[in-house]
Amino acid sequence: MSAQPPPPADSAAAGQGAPDPWKSFRGIMAGVLILEAIVVLLALPVVSAVGGGLSTGSMVYIIGFAVLLVLMAGIQGRSWAIWANLGVQPLLIAGWLIYPGVGFIGLLFAVVWLLLAYLRAEVLRRQKRGLLPGQQPPAGPI
Repeated sequence: MSAQPPPPADSAAAGQGAPDPWKSFRGIMAGVLILEAIVVLLALPVVSAVGGGLSTGSMVYIIGFAVLLVLMAGIQGRSWAIWANLGVQPLLIAGWLIYPGVGFIGLLFAVVWLLLAYLRAEVLRRQKRGLLPGQQPPAGPI
């Protein structure tokens, strides 16, 4: 029996066309949402120990927001997803009313989402100009 050679690492060489820069960007956005959900859930013990204690309302708010973030990770393929991600950040910043640390988490992730929106605009600009690595013709032998 002969072993088959491994598939080429370059997807363009494999005949699949140019790599999709948005596929990896969607993965990054979904990963940031999952990370944000974990950080929000980590606020539960802090609020219960340091804040005024966990009330039913504050617990529902924190857990509900974490669930919302996890569910939003599933819609990252939509063109408006990044704006929805930015749109929920004021809701988390409003958590300042529960405990200032929760609002700080919202401010921190709002900055992260603004940075991701900037990076999205930059990739889109480069894609329109044909400057992305996947849009370059293959280099010939040197």
